[in-house]
Amino acid sequence: MFKKVLVANRGEIAARVIRTCRRLGIQTVAIYSEADAASLHVKWADEAYLIGKPRVSESYLNIEKIIEIAKTTKAEAIHPGYGLLSENPAFARRCEEEGIVFIGPNADVIAKMGSKIESRKTMAEAGVPIVPGISFPLQNVEEAMSTAATIGYPIMLKASAGGGGIGMQIVHNEEELRKAFEGNQKRATSFFGDGAMYLEKYIQNPRHIEVQLLADRHGNYVYLWERECSIQRRHQKVIEEAPSLFLDEQTRKKMGETAIQAAKYISYTNAGTIEFLVDEQKNFYFLEMNTRLQVEHPVTEEITGLDLVEEQLRVAAGEKLGYSQEHIQRRGHAIEVRIYAEDPKTFFPSPGAITAFQLPEGEHIRNETAVQSGMVVTPFYDPMIAKLIVKGENRKEAIDRMLQALDSYQIEGIKTNIPMLKEVLTHPAFQAGHTTTDFVNRHLSNISIKK
Repeated sequence: MFKKVLVANRGEIAARVIRTCRRLGIQTVAIYSEADAASLHVKWADEAYLIGKPRVSESYLNIEKIIEIAKTTKAEAIHPGYGLLSENPAFARRCEEEGIVFIGPNADVIAKMGSKIESRKTMAEAGVPIVPGISFPLQNVEEAMSTAATIGYPIMLKASAGGGGIGMQIVHNEEELRKAFEGNQKRATSFFGDGAMYLEKYIQNPRHIEVQLLADRHGNYVYLWERECSIQRRHQKVIEEAPSLFLDEQTRKKMGETAIQAAKYISYTNAGTIEFLVDEQKNFYFLEMNTRLQVEHPVTEEITGLDLVEEQLRVAAGEKLGYSQEHIQRRGHAIEVRIYAEDPKTFFPSPGAITAFQLPEGEHIRNETAVQSGMVVTPFYDPMIAKLIVKGENRKEAIDRMLQALDSYQIEGIKTNIPMLKEVLTHPAFQAGHTTTDFVNRHLSNISIKK
């Protein structure tokens, strides 16, 4: 096992990784920007180094500076967390070149799965069902309209390098497509440096269900059941749960085995997630692969009893998985909500000073955060400031416990999405398990922006 690990991230996920490393006796190195000097991940690490100014381009995305700090501190491995450089093949390759273990898959696999067009091609080759559409970049809006006419409206316009809903839009006709194409292409270029766009058929009333994988370097693969992530705003997840109420055991098993089939085809190692769209008839289609730890990984940990960060560390250190598929049990029901510093009606960010911060506590409650009272939420980063996870013997008990925990959650000085989360959790459609990806726009009448 490693003696020292650098955590190339910030906020709650950096604190989360550091916590597991400390439990395993691994020393940790944190990096931080000027805006994050008071973050808990900085305090919790054994060593912490200022990496630059607040903007990510001047700090957390500075590959050479991160490599320099890792070498200076003699860190044997780097954990990238999620977001930022976690799915950047150039970063993984630089780690490989410097003899530093990148805690994740190799650079070639990251690159292949990082392009949504390339990943579609690869999964089709692997025999994994994909959403009807194209697997090549569109040259211009005229080609997009011609292709959409062949596929049939409604279609989903997507950025090949996209993530977090950026560059993605449902389009119902030619007029909408003409308006959407250039704007989404510009956004994709701005955010990802890649404006390549493609089209898929829009699946009506879909659910977003993903399968968590683990694979070691010795050819062992397991799936850790599924997570349902259908409650989204602006194509970004806000509530996740495990297991999915929608799946029967036959479909659940088939999805897990299909995810393993996909991972084996690309010789995947470490933790990864295959995301699927599932239609009303329980047909499932490959959506994308996340070659990293997911934001919502805690719900999987709660129902399996595994620490996914520990598993990542062990696999990266060359160890074999200590179990096979039949050993992985599923117990209870877990729900995670993402707490954002944002207006609960418009979803606009709400930066500012946190004047009071009190977390709910209890046997079945888990908090993941790196903020505290007196800290300032800046406009430089994603507005997610915390995650709240609860577990119950069944879904109803988990929902009830989550609502009780949210009632006890105290954040003052900024707006948060907690009122919106409560509205979802108390809605009859959610409680009945009718959780499709358009839930927020369909059921929350007080939402001001429906994009």
